[in-house]
Amino acid sequence: MLRKIRTILAAVFFVLVTLLFLDFTGTLHHWLSWMAKIQFLPAVMALNIVVVIALVLLTLVFGRIYCSVICPLGVFQDILARLRRKKNKYSYSKEVRWLRYPMLVVFIIAGVAGIGSLFQLLAPYSSYGRIATMLFQPLWKIGNNLLAILAERADSYAFYTVDTWMRSLPVFIIAAITLVVLVILAWRGGRTYCNTICPVGTILSFFARFSWFKIHFDTDKCKNCSLCSKNCKAACIDFKTHTVDYSRCVVCGNCIDSCKFGALSYSKPSGKASKTSDASKIDTSKRSFLLASALVSTAALAQKKEKLMDGGLAELEDKVAPERQTPLTPPGSLSFQNLSTRCTGCQLCVSECPNQVLRPSSDFMHLMQPTMSYEHGYCRPECNRCSQVCPAGAIKPVDKDEKTSIQIGHAVWIKKNCVVLTDEVECGNCARHCPSGAIEMVPLDENNEESPMIPAINEAACIGCGACEYVCPSRPFSAIYVEGHEVHRKI
Repeated sequence: MLRKIRTILAAVFFVLVTLLFLDFTGTLHHWLSWMAKIQFLPAVMALNIVVVIALVLLTLVFGRIYCSVICPLGVFQDILARLRRKKNKYSYSKEVRWLRYPMLVVFIIAGVAGIGSLFQLLAPYSSYGRIATMLFQPLWKIGNNLLAILAERADSYAFYTVDTWMRSLPVFIIAAITLVVLVILAWRGGRTYCNTICPVGTILSFFARFSWFKIHFDTDKCKNCSLCSKNCKAACIDFKTHTVDYSRCVVCGNCIDSCKFGALSYSKPSGKASKTSDASKIDTSKRSFLLASALVSTAALAQKKEKLMDGGLAELEDKVAPERQTPLTPPGSLSFQNLSTRCTGCQLCVSECPNQVLRPSSDFMHLMQPTMSYEHGYCRPECNRCSQVCPAGAIKPVDKDEKTSIQIGHAVWIKKNCVVLTDEVECGNCARHCPSGAIEMVPLDENNEESPMIPAINEAACIGCGACEYVCPSRPFSAIYVEGHEVHRKI
């Protein structure tokens, strides 16, 4: 029964979280964005104390249920492990402390030192987000486009085609390598990643050791058949000594389901003192120190500020992105520093952006965090989806009216690129499409009635949406581009 309940809940959570990343219509986030916000690390980064406390209490009562039900990467490992249709494929192994705890320390140091790429590489929810956004979503869009073509031939418009393009080759490669590593580890050892690499799993293991409900042995019924150990994906059951390493147990229920003698149960402590494995007899003072370090460090990270994003909605010829001195970050991110500090690189904002403005940064120190650019579209003033879905507080929620008053950057005109002067034609695209009215066309020479009209920019009114940069016909470099502001302003 435990296994069935856990499997059903895990399947529901996994499917809904995956759909949240795959959705490009902008509808599902209204109902499902809360599923991203209850993930452990994003909740810590967002200082969502209610969620953090709830997850800790959940672990103290039921064990590491979070890892086997709520965490999409954990459930994904179970799916990969099931592809290997071999019975009794696991065995007990001792905790790999020499790797597990140093990985947590590296994770904390990377966060405190601002090495965002390493920090995000180890974050489990972010790892799955990269896989879903960079690998699964393009396939989802291609399938949608095929349906749209077939529907069009049948005079139906139930589907519409959407662009599929490579947002970031380095992040695509990282996502592909992560998937390969997960497949190998899950195929060979089930929950190896969870119990050796994942920092969230290590943090929750501190609490799981003291959980109220646990897997218990009835030594009178046990026949030492070893089926429990052979079906334990966490490799934490030693049938010879009738012990369970509760710090690694993810309460999957496989052991209870496979036991033919009813010797295992998931219950609260009985009168008898239950045995614990050597692996679970860890110095609690050391655990407390590591736990305190983890929580304090991640909370300290959330006090800083963040990073960059990318952009696009409409479609023209490909352009070359300008070299911005200051990266562009979306409205609600407050500043480049705030974004780079709190962002976990989960790619949810990138996958949800309907304007194709957001993409993962290729900058090494901020690799995988979102950045803005306007080659494929612009940041529409009426769109605030990225601020609604961000689970880590890297992009604060902003309403549509508030967004139009946030200045993320300002437009800059490059005289030598403007087609009015290079091709001697009339243009004015930038002025016509500016939603804030910050650009007007003025004569190059006020004393000449036949002087060509060029754009004049009112920086105080410009919000940096990038409409001018996107619609500029100059190729390969726009004659007008947006320079970012390190700290956003209100106009």
